[in-house]
Amino acid sequence: MEAKANAKAKVKKMKPLQELVRPNIWSLSPYTSARDEYKGHEAKVFLDANENPYNDPVNRYPDPLQRDLKARICAIKGVPEDTIFFGNGSDEAIDLMFRIFCRPGVDNAVAIEPTYGMYGVCADINDVEYRRVLLNDNFQPSADKLLAAIDSNTKLVFFCSPNNPSGNNIDRGVIDKVLDSFDGIVIVDEAYIDFAGVPSYLQQLSERPNLVVLQTFSKAWGMAGIRLGMAFAQPEIIGIMNKVKYPYNINLLTQQRAMEEVMQHARVKGWVESILKERARLMKEFAALDCCIKVYPSDANFFLARVKDAAATYNYLVGQGIIVRNRSKVALCGNSLRVTIGTVPENNALLDALKKYR
Repeated sequence: MEAKANAKAKVKKMKPLQELVRPNIWSLSPYTSARDEYKGHEAKVFLDANENPYNDPVNRYPDPLQRDLKARICAIKGVPEDTIFFGNGSDEAIDLMFRIFCRPGVDNAVAIEPTYGMYGVCADINDVEYRRVLLNDNFQPSADKLLAAIDSNTKLVFFCSPNNPSGNNIDRGVIDKVLDSFDGIVIVDEAYIDFAGVPSYLQQLSERPNLVVLQTFSKAWGMAGIRLGMAFAQPEIIGIMNKVKYPYNINLLTQQRAMEEVMQHARVKGWVESILKERARLMKEFAALDCCIKVYPSDANFFLARVKDAAATYNYLVGQGIIVRNRSKVALCGNSLRVTIGTVPENNALLDALKKYR
C-alpha cells in the first residue's frame, strides 16, 4: 500500500488547460455555422445558409458535429459522445494538436523515432520544433530519454502504438510513465489497435486529463478512401478542437458511408481475424525466403522485414506489378521493406514472385 501511495504521489498533475493552449486559440471566437444556430428545434424549411434548394441531399451543408455518427461510435467504443472528435483522416487531428497547443517558433513536441511521418510534417508546417528520441534495436523507447528531451516549452508527446513502420506495440510502462510525469498533452496514436491484442488507451481516458487517443476508419474498418479519423479526449479538449476545425470538415457523403459501415460493424471482426491469420502465415513464409535476413515481430496489419538489398528487391517487385514500401531511409530501418497484409491471392503473388527472385 505504501509503494502504491508513493507511486501516486509522484504523478505530475497536468497544467491547467488554459496554460497549455495558445492564448489566441483560447480566446478565439469560432465561426458559427447556420446549422448550429437552431439546434434543439425541429426544422423543415431551410432558408438560412444560402444553399441551392435543388439536388437533395447533397445541396445541404452536413452536420458540423456529426452527431448521429458520434451517437453510434460512442456505443461501440464505450466512451461518452462529448469525448469524440471526427477529422478528415487522423492527420487533421494531428495538425490540430500543433495548431491548438504549440506557439510557432517557441514551443516543441517530442516523439519516438522512427514513427509515423506526419507528426514531423505537421510540426514543420506549424513552425514547431520536433524532437526525435531514437528507439532501441527492438524498436522500444526509453521513458527516461523521452522525459530528458522535454523542457518547459514542450507541449506534446507522440506515441504510435502499434508503431509505424516497426509494427510493434510500444511498452505500456513507458507510455504510462510519460503520462504520469509530463504535465502537457500525450497523444497515443492507435491506428492499428484492432490488430494489436492489447487493450486500447480509451479505457484510461476518464482517468487521464492529458491523454488524447487517435484511431481511424482506414485500417480495420477498411475505409481509407473516405478519410475519416477519430480523436478521443476530455470534453474540454474536444471542445477546443471543434472550435478550431473548419466548420464542415466531414462531408455528407463521408458521414453517410461511415454510418452504413457502423451499422454492420460486426463484420470488422471477421476482417481482422482473416488479416491476423494471414499475417502469421505470410511472416513465416517471408522469413524463409532467400532474400530475407529478418522479419520483425508485428502487432499491426503489416510487418517490417530486413532484406539483403531493399532497393533491388523493391524495384524487382515493382516490375512484377507488386508494391511494398521501401523504408531503408528511415532511422533503424536500413535495407528494410514494410509489407501490408493483403488477401490470400495477393500474399501468394508476393511470395511466388520473391521465390523466383535472385
